[in-house]
Amino acid sequence: MPEFKREVLEVMRQPLEDREVTISRAKFTVTYPSSFMLVASMNPSPSGFFNDPDAPITSSPAEMQRYMGKISGPLLDRIDIHIEVTPVPFEKLADERNGESSVEIRKRVTKAREKQTERFVDLENIHYNAQMNTKQIRKYCKLEEASMQLLKSAMERLNLSARAYDRILKVARTIADLEGSQDVLGAHISEAIQYRSLDRDGWLG
Repeated sequence: MPEFKREVLEVMRQPLEDREVTISRAKFTVTYPSSFMLVASMNPSPSGFFNDPDAPITSSPAEMQRYMGKISGPLLDRIDIHIEVTPVPFEKLADERNGESSVEIRKRVTKAREKQTERFVDLENIHYNAQMNTKQIRKYCKLEEASMQLLKSAMERLNLSARAYDRILKVARTIADLEGSQDVLGAHISEAIQYRSLDRDGWLG
């Protein structure tokens, strides 16, 4: 992502939030539907290495901040999941144990999507959790007191925005659906919070 100009990336803010694109010209304005899934990757520094003492090339904290600064906070706020991918050690690469198969994962995802379709069957233009507005989030993502306190603590500690708060709840609702859970539990909230890695203070060391 940082290889694109910042003003180009900022154009995505409206379609990510409103799921539509508005084009204005001198004599007319046209709005088109634009619901899409954004999948993007980025290096944490110009060199591509981060907190690796054995790296052949290193970047200073100032260089990393400048590089990361190409992605604005408001744009990151509109991205539901941020995941830091760390280097995989040789032992794991050579491990012959099999993980969960793609077939099994597909079954769980399909079942979760069917549950969401059923949940929103009476709502127009709402088919899955990511499309929920604030009112629907409050209805379908109700939390127990302990889960609410956990989320409150994370909001205060990580200085998260109201937009990040809504996205954590939507992701937690999806995690619960994947597990077949009727309620959003503390474990689902904790996992969703972990998927906001770029919101964490001190992420760049």
